[in-house]
Amino acid sequence: MTNFEEINEVYVRDLRIDDIAPVYHLGEELFTSDLYPYLYRTWDEWEVIGLYNTDPEYCLVAEIDGELAGFILGTIITKASWTYGYILWLGVNPQFQRQGVADKLVDKVVSRMIEDGARFMLVDTDPTNVPAVKFFNRKGFGNIRQHIFLSMNLSKHPYYGRLIDYEHQKAERAGYKRSRPAIRARKPDSFANEVVLNPLVNEFQTNEE
Repeated sequence: MTNFEEINEVYVRDLRIDDIAPVYHLGEELFTSDLYPYLYRTWDEWEVIGLYNTDPEYCLVAEIDGELAGFILGTIITKASWTYGYILWLGVNPQFQRQGVADKLVDKVVSRMIEDGARFMLVDTDPTNVPAVKFFNRKGFGNIRQHIFLSMNLSKHPYYGRLIDYEHQKAERAGYKRSRPAIRARKPDSFANEVVLNPLVNEFQTNEE
């Protein structure tokens, strides 16, 4: 009889082009605006596509029984004599949490970065994501620094108001020009039955009407 561990074996492999859409959609499910607004604002399909193109060796997915169980996206940063490994994104499918998916993904990408010369690892997450903070602490990450993000509602900015007013006025002027009937000079009665001989003039008057 097959035991539980064999049924739920975690298989980690390189991200492939066919994985881009499923990984993006899984991130959409995980990084929601109500739970993690910062992650929500920065997560999009280009995060996956860009890292797949520039750092494919640090873009991995985990599978369980052929289903997407999680993903990790990372990069290498070189500054002066230091080479940093940077884990940018880590996500686990809720169906497969607490089965070692995140552990295997992090272990695999860290080992690859060590092989490529990284001597320091960085990771960031939303400070409210307590499970993630605890997980990375357990994996050996520490020295927590919180980064402050400030925001401004641009709809309250004076330039925004002036721009909206300008666009409204422009739309009103355009609408007035379209709806205003063409003004045509009335011919004297004595010329009412004359035929216009110049075809260009005739075409112009037809278009104006």
